[in-house]
Amino acid sequence: MTRIGLLSDTHSYLDPQIFTHFAECDEIWHAGDVGSLTIAEQLKNFRPLRIVCGNIDREANDLPSHQRFTLEGLDIWMTHIGGSPPKYNPNVRPKLIENPPAIFVCGHSHILKVTRDSAHNNLLFINPGAAGKTGFHTMRTAIRFSLDTGQIKDMQIIELGKK
Repeated sequence: MTRIGLLSDTHSYLDPQIFTHFAECDEIWHAGDVGSLTIAEQLKNFRPLRIVCGNIDREANDLPSHQRFTLEGLDIWMTHIGGSPPKYNPNVRPKLIENPPAIFVCGHSHILKVTRDSAHNNLLFINPGAAGKTGFHTMRTAIRFSLDTGQIKDMQIIELGKK
């Protein structure tokens, strides 16, 4: 079993509560728009970090635009601008249709959304919303869940407070 802490759109603000909420996590995933690379370093020093580059992170050449990996028997694809079912970003849509992952993670919209997409092999779409203080959202959010031998378990929405 691997416990995951997922956040996105920190925009150079890392709420100290993240370290408490993700204390039992084995990995942290950041779905882009980290802002300051200091945030990425803090997260990396806390737990193993999987991170993608967001549209405000373009100067950060060492962050990948996409990560596609297998964990606990699940095919996972994380990118920043992925759209939302059924309107996926045109840049990811062809690959997503051709080879849908089990879990598709993105950020960018600042809208917390977790749903199944029956049109694409019942993939689990996850957008953790925004954990930072920049943007139109009112509540800062993150997600915590476990992956266990091909299953997603114990998903929890974390409200970090109003921005």
